[in-house]
Amino acid sequence: MENNYTLGHDFMPPGIHAGRLRYHGESALISQLYNEGLLEAVAIPQLETFAAGVMFAKTEGIVAAPESCHAIAATIREAQNCAKTGESKTLLFNLSGHGHFDMTSYERYLRGELTDFDYPEEAIKESLAHLPKVG
Repeated sequence: MENNYTLGHDFMPPGIHAGRLRYHGESALISQLYNEGLLEAVAIPQLETFAAGVMFAKTEGIVAAPESCHAIAATIREAQNCAKTGESKTLLFNLSGHGHFDMTSYERYLRGELTDFDYPEEAIKESLAHLPKVG
């Protein structure tokens, strides 16, 4: 059975930049992999996302799109955890886009104008309450 995790078609997240795609759900393939326990979901705050993007640009010479910086930040977290535990892993992430159209947002980050934002749990529950019940 195919699953798709969503907050509903009428869900509209706030205008934080690192979450700017504003998509209300996840693809069926990713949802199924999550459902089967083959991957885990990780939430990365906006400031950590941009910090990872800046580090990646400095070390790799690539300015990544903020959406890709979520994956970069999660990979950095995992690498730091491996350094602490001594565990050896091969870490992969998907660099899905460049940040050439996001330079204003990087500039805002570097000027300290961006903030972290936790979407209110009540708003999530409200969106989920409007979803149709499926057998």
